[in-house]
Amino acid sequence: MTVTSLPDSVAVVNVGLPMFADAVRAQGRPVEQVDWRIPADGDPVAVRALTSLYGVHAATVDAANAEVLRRLDEGVPRLVGTATVADVPGFEGRTLLHCGPPIAYAQACDPLQRSMRAATVAEGWADDVTAADDLLHRGAVALSPANHHDTVVPMASAVGPSQPVLVVDDAEGGTRAFSPLNQGPGEVAWFGRDTDAAIERLRFLASTAGPALTAILDAAGPLDVLAIAAQGITMGDDLHMRTQAATNLLTRTWLPHVAALPDALRVPFAGYLGGNHLFFLNLAMAAAKSLQLHAGQVEGSSIVTTMSRNGTTFGIKLSGTDEWRTCPAPPVGEALYYSGNGPETSARDIGDSAVLELTGMGGPAAGGSAAVAAFLGGSMADAAAATAAFRTICAGTSSRFTLPPMEFAGTPLGVDVRRVVETGVTPKITTGILHASAGTGQVGAGVATAPLACFTDALLDLAARLDR
Repeated sequence: MTVTSLPDSVAVVNVGLPMFADAVRAQGRPVEQVDWRIPADGDPVAVRALTSLYGVHAATVDAANAEVLRRLDEGVPRLVGTATVADVPGFEGRTLLHCGPPIAYAQACDPLQRSMRAATVAEGWADDVTAADDLLHRGAVALSPANHHDTVVPMASAVGPSQPVLVVDDAEGGTRAFSPLNQGPGEVAWFGRDTDAAIERLRFLASTAGPALTAILDAAGPLDVLAIAAQGITMGDDLHMRTQAATNLLTRTWLPHVAALPDALRVPFAGYLGGNHLFFLNLAMAAAKSLQLHAGQVEGSSIVTTMSRNGTTFGIKLSGTDEWRTCPAPPVGEALYYSGNGPETSARDIGDSAVLELTGMGGPAAGGSAAVAAFLGGSMADAAAATAAFRTICAGTSSRFTLPPMEFAGTPLGVDVRRVVETGVTPKITTGILHASAGTGQVGAGVATAPLACFTDALLDLAARLDR
């Protein structure tokens, strides 16, 4: 007779339902939970597309992805000058450029409508916001997505032809991207305000800040934008929700040239720059866009090279195609609110600034930012988990952005729709929150979880294009 002895100790690897791992852990035994899930939640159409993209088309997609990653990681965007919105590619007539995918004025959310009205008055096309509202409803002012003009604008921005823009070149790709000057905190149009002060800030940027920055760049010469961004990330920035370190580094770099400005420009520009901790945000966005314009020229890639929202719709584009894949904009969760505000008072996710998450900044850099950790549960472990989630869905790792709290690991780079649809994990975007209807501006900050549907649509389109 054979006697079987039970082991003295048990260690478990659990695949599937976490409750089994929890039961073993509750009995004090070691257990490893394998995060396994059915690919694409079992959707047969998506599984068929994944099988094609990981199978017969895998070599094509992987080669294209490697080139996209190289362009995103190795490009050197430089700030080379300033221009105006009127100078950006394809701009014409009485037009406002706005954040996100295409949208009509009537369908725009309240903060974006207010920004459009403020811009219309600042351009001199209307005497007040009531008249501006009438012009916009009648279509007497055209609307066009900034992304269609190689331009990116943050939050609820709408900008007209007089507004100054930063000009950023990626010499390797021969691409040029643009972003307006950051309007700063407080009573400003990009926060969904259409007050006299918000309109005056737009006029100040056109009349004073733009000429001052032109003079500074004439004296200082081109600026390696992402070299400063990389330093900022090692100092605790994520370059989306928090840009204080990078803005301070840039201010120090330009300080001698600011001091050399004539009195009429020096004092107001110094006050504007010194009070604007978000100044570097728009610069980082333009740098990211210049890289993505180069990466977006690669055919057959599964990497996302445009991701944007207008407060009503959320949209993405894959490398190699100009077609938007859109779905409703998500709410902003995991949030901290100003007193008296909450989810019920908050607008949906808005702005072109998700361009940063596609280039190793923002959410992928959360694991190095104590400031961002406050919005993700309060601990650096929570921030590290946000970076780890991006690593699940990204095809590569940045060699320029490293995270000291995570053993100087590079940030995840290149959101791959195959991984997004396979796992059901979508990008989490660190962002500000605007009031949904009162026109009072920013009411908090948090994290928006990108909707899965547009990634699935993009995946199916890519599989169909390669099959053809």
